[in-house]
Parts: sequence; C-alpha cells; structure tokens
Amino acid sequence: MGNYEEQIGYELQFWKMDLMKKPSILGNLATKVQTKINSYIPTKVHKAITVTIKQMVKAVLFGSTYTTSAMPDENTSLVHREALVKSKIDNYSKTGAAEGGITGAGGFLMSMADFPILIGIKIKMLFEIAALYGYDVKDYRERLYILHIFQLAFSSKTGTQNVFKQMQNWDQKLIILPESAENFDWQTFQQEYRDYIDLAKMAQLLPVVGAAVGAVANYKLIQKLGKTAMMAYRLRVQSLNTKS
Repeated sequence: MGNYEEQIGYELQFWKMDLMKKPSILGNLATKVQTKINSYIPTKVHKAITVTIKQMVKAVLFGSTYTTSAMPDENTSLVHREALVKSKIDNYSKTGAAEGGITGAGGFLMSMADFPILIGIKIKMLFEIAALYGYDVKDYRERLYILHIFQLAFSSKTGTQNVFKQMQNWDQKLIILPESAENFDWQTFQQEYRDYIDLAKMAQLLPVVGAAVGAVANYKLIQKLGKTAMMAYRLRVQSLNTKS
C-alpha cells in the first residue's frame, strides 16, 4: 500500500468515527423542531412532495438523460483519479453557487425553482464521480448506490447512520438489492432531504440577502455531497483492496 492509500485510509477512519458519533444536543433540537413543523403539514401535502421528488430523482437516476465523461483507464492511479474528482467537485460547486445566486436574487418563486435544478446538478456530479472511480453508472445497482450517497450526505444524524450501515460491504450485497426503484423508501428519502435543505437554505427566500445566501448554501451543499461521495467510494476501494 502506497503513502497516498495510507493517508486516505486514515481520513476514512476518522470520517467513519465522526459519522457514528451520537447526535449532538443542537442536532437533536433541530430535528425535534423540524419534526414538529412537519406534524402541522397536511398528509396530502407530504404525499404531493414525495411524488414530486420521487419522479424528479427517478428521471435522473433511471432515465437516459444524464451521461458521464469517459471512465479513466483501469491502470489510472487512485491519486490521479481523486485529483480529477476534486476538480469536478470544485467546478460543480461553482456552478451551483452561480445558479443559487441568480435564483436567490429573483425572489421567492425563483428560489423555489432552485430546488429541482440543484438536485440535477448534484446527481450529475455524482455520476461523474462514480465514473472517475471506475464504476459504470449504466448499471442500475450503481445508480442505487448514488442514491444512498445522496441520503448519506443529506439526512439527520440517525438517518445518516442507518444509511451508512446499509452501504457496508455493498459489493457483497448486490444479490439482495431491490429489483426496481419502486421498492426504495421514497418517503424517508424526501423527508430527510427536504428537512436538511430547509435548514440550510431557508434564508434564500428572504429579500436582499437571498442571492448571497443562495450562492453560499449551494456551494457548501455541493461541497458536502462531493466529500461524502469521495468517502463512500473510498469505502468500496478499501474493501476491494482488503480482499485482494
């Protein structure tokens, strides 16, 4: 194992330790507040949002709209692959920031339009990252892994830990994965994602400061997703290296 592999091994270990820590008091409070707010929202509204997000994400994950750059040669080193990944994350973060700034400056309606656009930017980035690590996103199972990465980045502490456990030894679990997207827990997915985004981007709807908030929030959200994706694929790379 080279020095770079040892370095990311340590980084991965610290990341996993942080991931599995108990929720903080502040985190628990935020979750309780959001849960209380959700209890006041009519069931039919929750269902409508669930359907909207489900169709939006399914179209991206299981349609033919999104393509990726060519995968690097199989002999490409991990350090080179991750340099390309970091460059992609930086580019997508800047794109998201620009989009968030424009929609934030446009007021409430344009900020609402930012929601589906941002999802599209994030998942396109995940497609690119998967390909750079050598995983073929034409395979439904790899797209399902992308969906788990999305959940891992944008869930409550408890939700994140549950998703992380599901992602352990992923390559050995392929035989028991759902046969179609219909078996995925879309209700939990939309609830966790929407709650996380609500807390991060609420101020984008405010006049004057909306543009700045939208730009910064989008940039940080995409950076967080990018880092989570790197760690998630490092997890698989480490698992494969351990077995070889």
